[in-house]
Amino acid sequence: MSEKTIIRRLPERAVTDRGAINAILDDGFVCHTAYVTGGRPVVIPILYARDGDRLLLHGSNSMGIVRAVRAGSPLSVAVTHLDGLVVARSAFNSSANYRSVVIHGEGRLLDGDQKRSALDLVVDRVLPGRLADLRSPTETEIGQTAVIELLLDQISAKVRSGGPEDEESDMNAGVWAGVIPIALTPGQPIPAKDLRAGVDVPDYLRHFRR
Repeated sequence: MSEKTIIRRLPERAVTDRGAINAILDDGFVCHTAYVTGGRPVVIPILYARDGDRLLLHGSNSMGIVRAVRAGSPLSVAVTHLDGLVVARSAFNSSANYRSVVIHGEGRLLDGDQKRSALDLVVDRVLPGRLADLRSPTETEIGQTAVIELLLDQISAKVRSGGPEDEESDMNAGVWAGVIPIALTPGQPIPAKDLRAGVDVPDYLRHFRR
């Protein structure tokens, strides 16, 4: 733990179990990543996958974050899942149920075989089973793609769950209180307009769940 990862606001919500932290990361595939360029901060959404004790950030070689990493910019990555809106008897005590992870570190651009393996891993983590159906990427495609490795050694996590925590003086208020659950749910796959006749949706997509 470092100064960057100490949770000072509501420390009772801190999560330190590494398995629980990994589960939060594995439950998503888009993170928000901050970097510094030209003396100003920039935040972008980017596709990611966890591989052991590292995060793999996937994007284009033309992205600003790639140039920033080459220039030595530090990175800060946030992953957040909104699980519900907590509706309290007062606006002040209303809140949200969430699971969040924040990671700090120095990114490293992968190349060669490490980059190829990382690209395959990202595809397989985001859509398990898909990699076996795809052709191998061309050298041009690999050259246009970037993978940034970020080690998970400066990491913090917070979780809030449960119902509202109202003041005793508000308990008799005649207003509804509780939780509105929120979940990201995959829909049924929609075929491409130019999909060749007779090509069925594979089971790993038909039954896709995070």
